[in-house]
Amino acid sequence: MSEPANIDPVAEDEAGREIDPCYVAQQRLVGRLRVIGLSAATFAGLMVALLAADGLPAWGALALGLLWLGVVTLAAWHAEVWPARDFAHTRYRLDADGLRIARGVYWRSITHVPRSRVQHTDVSQGPLERRYGLGTLIVYTAGTDHAKVSLPGLAWDTALALRDELGLDRSDDDV
Repeated sequence: MSEPANIDPVAEDEAGREIDPCYVAQQRLVGRLRVIGLSAATFAGLMVALLAADGLPAWGALALGLLWLGVVTLAAWHAEVWPARDFAHTRYRLDADGLRIARGVYWRSITHVPRSRVQHTDVSQGPLERRYGLGTLIVYTAGTDHAKVSLPGLAWDTALALRDELGLDRSDDDV
């Protein structure tokens, strides 16, 4: 009996291209800002809870403080580690058939957008993406499932080139 062929859709020869490595730094900055917001909001809530709890023993207050510190530490660790893992598991490929996006660390997904289903495309860029020279390609398709597919983490010029390539007139029957 012969062994089954390797049908891994993210095999190296079919994997496509990586998103821009600056995406890791940009996502780490986003994560840090979220952790700061989470820390401030939960610390304020913790202080209100401690002030409202008159009969709470000192060990209870200490336990709540340590729990808060643990949650913030875990969130900070996640903000630093996750972007690199996400980057390593995100690939895209544009060919004659359409755009294929493979992503996911634990739950992997492959989204294929056939060229014939592309309605229009956009490229967006927020302030943090602009700081790192990144953009997000957004592809709007016909249909309801995945009617809007986005691919963040592209270099700005690459996102524009992909938008232009996907937006080219494919047939004369659209006139």
